[in-house]
Amino acid sequence: MGLKLRGGSALRLVSARAWLQRFTFALLFAGAFALMIIGKSDSDLVLRARLALSDALTPILDAVSRPLESARQAFENARDYVNLRTENEALRQDQARLEQWEIVARQLQAENDGLRSLLKFVPDPNASFVTARVVADNGGAFVRTALVAAGFRDGVRRGDAAMTGDGLVGRVVEVGDRSARILLLTDINSRIPVIVERTRDQAILAGDNSDNPRLLYLPHGISLAVGDRIVTSTAGGAFPPGLPIGQVMEVDDSMAIVGLFVDWDRLEYLRLVDYHLPGILQGNR
Repeated sequence: MGLKLRGGSALRLVSARAWLQRFTFALLFAGAFALMIIGKSDSDLVLRARLALSDALTPILDAVSRPLESARQAFENARDYVNLRTENEALRQDQARLEQWEIVARQLQAENDGLRSLLKFVPDPNASFVTARVVADNGGAFVRTALVAAGFRDGVRRGDAAMTGDGLVGRVVEVGDRSARILLLTDINSRIPVIVERTRDQAILAGDNSDNPRLLYLPHGISLAVGDRIVTSTAGGAFPPGLPIGQVMEVDDSMAIVGLFVDWDRLEYLRLVDYHLPGILQGNR
């Protein structure tokens, strides 16, 4: 009995819903037809109604559109900010690359200047030479040497003359497979035979760990003058004659100070020349 009652109630509910849908459709159709009739018969009334509706809805639409416009503007600002950050990062990377290229260009310019200076000096055609970069310079108070990035496998030998385009720098005293050490003319252990170019008097150029070595064992009564050029001598068989060294800066009764032609601040490349002389240093290493 209960099942029959519940079934009848459900059937009535479905019938009522279907009837309501048909009534709503008919009502909408009738309303649309009535508006069409009114619009045909009284267009002014429809126009006034439409304007009234527009006037009523405009403030609402304006109020609704303001937050939307603000949100759109905020979104565009955020997008522009992200784009600006991306562009700034790209510009920073470009600047870093340009700075790196500038460093490389300066290094190449310095290398070109150093190599160009070596072209001033033309070694003996019978001599062999190796051009090497100076990688370390021990210019302390107790030692004056330089380390170059060329060694025995490159053809460097003990006793080779170390030259720049301006003149003699020193000689090779130690040779490894990939490196060699140069004893500079200013080192306190450096002693080389030289000659005064103008007077042809011989002496010994001795370093004292300053920038200006001294002439020792000058002949008695020598007429040495400031500006006299000092070149190498063949005495001892260490160097060929005439390699430029420097010029006299000061003269004493038994000693003279020599200013070297070499620019110590720009000692970047050296030409290690083997003149195939017996020399004062024996052995290849």
